[in-house]
Amino acid sequence: MNEEHSHVPSEHEIIERQDQRTEEKTVGYAGFWIRFWAYLVDLIIVSSLTGILLVPFYLLLNVNELTWGVFTLGGFLSTVTAFGYFTLMTKYFRQTLGKLIFGIKVYSYENSHLSWLDVVFREIVGRFIHQSLVFTNLLYLIVPFSSEKRGIHDRLGHTFVGLEPRKGKVIRTEEEDI
Repeated sequence: MNEEHSHVPSEHEIIERQDQRTEEKTVGYAGFWIRFWAYLVDLIIVSSLTGILLVPFYLLLNVNELTWGVFTLGGFLSTVTAFGYFTLMTKYFRQTLGKLIFGIKVYSYENSHLSWLDVVFREIVGRFIHQSLVFTNLLYLIVPFSSEKRGIHDRLGHTFVGLEPRKGKVIRTEEEDI
């Protein structure tokens, strides 16, 4: 028997081959309202997180009196906390806690995984554009009118937000005679 044909793959080789398999699935686009409610939940979480992490600094160091022009150290730390939450949760879990509650995830538009560059452009550059001026928040209204439900931040990060696969029940329907 030829040795080349009798090679039994090791467990490590089998796992590597399984990881290389790709699976195609259809992911439905998450619309404006489900994303809006998830974002509101995230704002509550970020506010709570900021309070837990930064209140000791506010009390001990009075960080709002430390300023650089119009910026305060407290404002800077709050901003870093918020951007950090959205960036790290999206990169490592493809969803924030708000998105988890509502069953939606961030997907790469072009690849099978989210790169750091995609996440940084989506969560930092995109959110900065949306939040830099009061009226730029209106740019979120692009989402309901886009066929793929993608906002500017999604386009910058080459991402889209989709519904997680849902479990369901197959039912039999009767067709009505017309």
